[in-house]
Formats: sequence, C-alpha cells, structure tokens
Amino acid sequence: MRRVVITGLGTVNPVAIGIKNTWDAITAGKSGVDYITKFDATEFTSQVAGEVKGFDPKEFLDAKEIKRTDLFVQYALAATKMAREDAGISTINGNAHRVGVILGTGLGGLETLEKNYKLLLEKGPGKVSPFMIPMMIANMGPGQVAIAAGAKGPNACVVTACASGTHAVGEAFQMIQQGYADAMITGGTESTITPLALAGFCKMRALTTHNNEPQKASRPFDKNRDGFIISEGAGIIILEELEEAKKRGAKIYCEIIGYGLSGDAYHITAPSPEGEGGEQCIKTALDDAKINPEEIDYINAHGTSTYFNDLCETLAIKKVFKEHCQRLMISSTKSMTGHLLGAAGGVEAIFAALAIKNGVVPPTINYETPDPECDLDYVPNEARNKNITYALSNSFGFGGTNATLVFKKFK
Repeated sequence: MRRVVITGLGTVNPVAIGIKNTWDAITAGKSGVDYITKFDATEFTSQVAGEVKGFDPKEFLDAKEIKRTDLFVQYALAATKMAREDAGISTINGNAHRVGVILGTGLGGLETLEKNYKLLLEKGPGKVSPFMIPMMIANMGPGQVAIAAGAKGPNACVVTACASGTHAVGEAFQMIQQGYADAMITGGTESTITPLALAGFCKMRALTTHNNEPQKASRPFDKNRDGFIISEGAGIIILEELEEAKKRGAKIYCEIIGYGLSGDAYHITAPSPEGEGGEQCIKTALDDAKINPEEIDYINAHGTSTYFNDLCETLAIKKVFKEHCQRLMISSTKSMTGHLLGAAGGVEAIFAALAIKNGVVPPTINYETPDPECDLDYVPNEARNKNITYALSNSFGFGGTNATLVFKKFK
C-alpha cells in the first residue's frame, strides 16, 4: 500500500482564522463560543454558538464569487487557499487528473435555502435566485474547491452528519493509498447557524441551555454537561502520496495510517448502548493501521458535551484499550470550538496532526466537576507537552454513523 502524508493545513473556525492563530488559541485553552449575533436568538432555549469572527470573504474570493456562493462554500474555499499555500501547491501543473477533492458537510447551504424560501413566500417565485440550487447543494463544497484549484481527479461530497469531515478524510486517504490519486484536498465545511437549524436542534434538546456563560457552556466529559454548541467553519487538509511529497521537498506534518467506519444500527440520534458502534469503529481503524491499541498516545475525542455521547465514547475507549485506557491522553477540542457538525472531523484531524508535529496535547477546558461515569484522563483545562507517536480522532454522527482516523509521527 502507498503511504499517505499530510503536507498542508488550513482552517476557518470560531476560535481563529488560520493555522497559527488557531493552534495558539487552542493550546492556550481559549473558547470561541459566544452569544449568537447572526440573528435575534432571545426566543430560543439555546442562545450561544461558535460563530466565525472577522471573516472577510473578499480576502479569498472576488465579488461575483461571493454573490454566488453560500457561506459554507466560502469557508471551504478560504481554508483550501490557506492549505494549498501551506503545502506549497498554490498551482497544479501537469497532474490535474491525479489531484482530487473530497469534502464533508452536514447540511450544506441551509442559509441559502432559508433566505430563498422566505423570498418565495413573501414576494413570489420570480424573486428566487437562479443560483439558489448551485449555492445550496452539498457537493458545491468540493465542486467549487476543485474549480478553484484546477483539481480534475476524484471528486465527491460526504454527508454523514457529524462524521462527515472524518469520513471525507478517510475516503481521500484511501484514494491515494489505493492509487486513484497522488494528492487530495479534503476535510469538512459547515455554516448552519440559522434560525431553522437552531430551532430544530433546540427542539431535539441537543443543545446546551447554559446561556449565562457562553465560554463555559461546552464542557465535554464534565458531570454538568447539558448539550453541545452549534458552530461553523472549515478544516481543510492536503494529503499526498509520500514519494510524491518527498520528490518536491514538501514539509510533512504526519502520516495517516488507518481509517475505520461503522454503523450503530440502533437509533436515529442516540449512540448505541455501551458504545458498541464506537468500539467497532476504533478497532477497525487500528486493524487498518496494523498497530496495537497500546501504541496509541492521544485521542482527539468526538466529545460533544452531551450526556450520552461522552458516556458512550468513554465506554468504547475502555473496551478497546482495556488497561491502557488509564494511560491515554484524551481531549475534546469541542470544549473550545463548539461542534462544527460536518466540519468537525476536518478541524479535529488538523488538531491531531498538530499535536503530533508539535508535541503538545490540547486541553479539554471547562472540566470542573468529574463525572464518575467518565473517569479517564481528559487533559483537563491545560495543554500538556508530550511526545506523541500515534494519535487517533473520533467522529460519531446522527443515524449511528461512526468514523475514526489513525495518525503517526512521520519518520
């Protein structure tokens, strides 16, 4: 099998824009969660979110592109530009058919849909934008990125709820591993902090109601957790076949060596009891990576700050890693970013790669009251300097869909 390495990173997220600013904030334990400003949320039971702050699409797109793209696509294009520049492949020359794009998203252009439906009701069908469909459909993320990059290889969109970004990276990894491409632009993007999305998640009682202290509302694995934070942004990764990357002298963050996926076949929103789906997913990823559970040093957990997710993920980790689970470092960066839904896996894969590259494990902030049912080392409140050889990242989504990636320090 061909080896696959990460050579470029780019992100737009609630904590910061750009890799350096994001990593500095994440390792300092800074939250990007605050009160919702996109619309008046006073009537909603959850009034806080992880909004992207200070994003100016004019820095990445021309005026015509801005007018014709939903924000989830703009985030993807911006993060892709950063990642390509980071990887040193701002142009693709001569091998366009060997470079592909696979991105994940959960809900696509929901904001565009809401705006145009309102126009339809208030002013009639003649006022609906002719660009509504190509703005809102989910595959416009990878479609627009491919157009911007000139990437003519494999192109696909993964829509698997909160596991979308991780599935996208895993599928892109296998495309290179199996010889269908030499490089892939991958990750996830999302922008659905809208009245309709917020109302839907609130009615499900999936979101926190800890509205009085926004920065402390996301508290994964803490006994007083009460729901996740809806967030937005994008995390984009450049993957390359190792020999191709070495040939052009690319810097290498780390290697991807394993990918696992599974289904709970249990419930539309609740995880399977005792963490069975997560357990199988992690085992599959470790088998694919051909390493033993005892070799994993760090897990970037799905860690949503909901009661059942954090409990079931903890149970899954205990079952897979047995005695070694007590030596594992586990953190949920959603404590700072909130939950980027379909983009979460892309952003969290970036954090796993940076943890390996820099030898720093990001913290789980807002961990104040230990939960007897969640009794592992969640790297509470402060980052930890630690050499990491193998790291793992989990993502679990509604519908019982699960994804896990395994990363290795490059040698």
